[in-house]
Amino acid sequence: MKLKYKSKFALAGLLLALSITSCKKFTELSPLDKLADNTAFSTKQNIELALTGVYWQAAVGRYNPGTGLTTGRGYPFGGASIEQGEMRGEDMINLQAFYQITYEGTYTSTTANNVNHWEQLYALINQANVFIKGVEDAVGSGVLTQEESDSYKGEALFLRALAHHELVLHFCKPYADNKGNNPGVPYRTKAMTGAPDVEEGISQKRGTVAEDYAKIIEDLNNAEKYLPVTKSDKALSISKATQGAAIALKTRVYLHMADYDNVIAEGKKMGTDAASGGFTSPIGGYKLEADVETPFTSQAANVESIFSVAQTQAQNGGVNGAIASMFSPSSFKGRDLIATSPNLYNADFWVPGDARKTKLQYIQTTGNYKLVFNYKYRAVAILDSWNPIIRYAEVLLNVAEAYAYKGNNTQAFALLNAVRNRAVPADKQFTSAPSDLKLAIYQERRIEFTGEGKRWGDLHRLALSPYGKAGVPAKVLSNQITTGGLDNYKPGVVVEPKRAAIPYSDKSFLWPLPQSEMSSNPNLEQNPGYGN
Repeated sequence: MKLKYKSKFALAGLLLALSITSCKKFTELSPLDKLADNTAFSTKQNIELALTGVYWQAAVGRYNPGTGLTTGRGYPFGGASIEQGEMRGEDMINLQAFYQITYEGTYTSTTANNVNHWEQLYALINQANVFIKGVEDAVGSGVLTQEESDSYKGEALFLRALAHHELVLHFCKPYADNKGNNPGVPYRTKAMTGAPDVEEGISQKRGTVAEDYAKIIEDLNNAEKYLPVTKSDKALSISKATQGAAIALKTRVYLHMADYDNVIAEGKKMGTDAASGGFTSPIGGYKLEADVETPFTSQAANVESIFSVAQTQAQNGGVNGAIASMFSPSSFKGRDLIATSPNLYNADFWVPGDARKTKLQYIQTTGNYKLVFNYKYRAVAILDSWNPIIRYAEVLLNVAEAYAYKGNNTQAFALLNAVRNRAVPADKQFTSAPSDLKLAIYQERRIEFTGEGKRWGDLHRLALSPYGKAGVPAKVLSNQITTGGLDNYKPGVVVEPKRAAIPYSDKSFLWPLPQSEMSSNPNLEQNPGYGN
């Protein structure tokens, strides 16, 4: 975070709130430097507006606010986290210049997409911290009971943990490298609303990855303790943090730590230890939808989505901010920016007849070439597709992986089959556990979560594993597909990637800390290879 600038941005205001479950107009609240006074936290109604302002920051953010632009571009979790997560991997192809720098690994400390991701994540963290302080103070003023304050605080703690983990994935080495004893990111827990707070923040160093993970888990443990199981209706139970969301995110975070015992322990809270294979979470009632389309076509009313970032037509930054626009073909009036790689689509582990291929992928023929597009985000006309952060399918596969590493192949196989068998034809289902069950789980993740931004997270945490890619994988370039590519999307076809892999030892495995941050905070250590 560019601390001096971010403080100015915070003090200048633009904490906007909107109803995430409807299309109500934006409501401008008091500036962030006044959130702790008797304005934003003086009534429960204002507190609700302040909370939706925090969610608004998670969903919309700002693109290059230092230049005076106020356009929302989906930073950090309105779409940017998904798009960046896919473009750092190899299972989707960048087709145009929009994500070329990310896709090809040519970023610098001033690259706009990376800088905005960092700055808007820290803007979200600061808004969460301001909100936490506000609801704590509201107990003393008699506006909230302690129980009410804790419930509100739980939502902000969840978002704070989610944001810090996103930062670690892009700017830090994985936990597996030296058991987390590499530079982390500054873990911000104090609201910065004025110059003294900012000066204190500038003195904070990066700490270590292990310290970041410990604080992420601490925030999520407290969030679980404070949050309700459900909200007042289904849409809010998906678009706002709940107890199940905190637990589910812990299964992901512990997996990044290779702490398999705790992955399993958290999973048990959500029903992953069921012996029958009919997995349903006793907390929140989560289970897999029978139809793979349902979490995306009924985004506000399904039993599989645990936490999604809601979007409305009003809050998306037009075609430049909406994930439906980014992922959709021109035949749907999308932007033709991101397509599915033929090397994933044609892979032998993605079997013919898989419903995720027939229902959640779309083939477009343009002249003398074909492209396959992800079809999870369909609201191209009104741009209100929600962005799935965590689904029950991920919990099942997270725990399956943990069981596999702990040697309980029976339960690991049952969890894998629960996800896989709802999609593949009966004659393609496994009748016994594959000889390499871990590999089968990793392959299943690539299919199940394609287009949901999780590929980079897996590449990051497995970089030093025999199942990883030892860096950023080689990638197919767009001109390999758009020049006479009618036969690229056929079973067995492998397109030899022309963009070379980037080894783990190369500086480009990590993003550089933004130059704006380095200029503002002399105590920070830049990532190796990017200068001071």
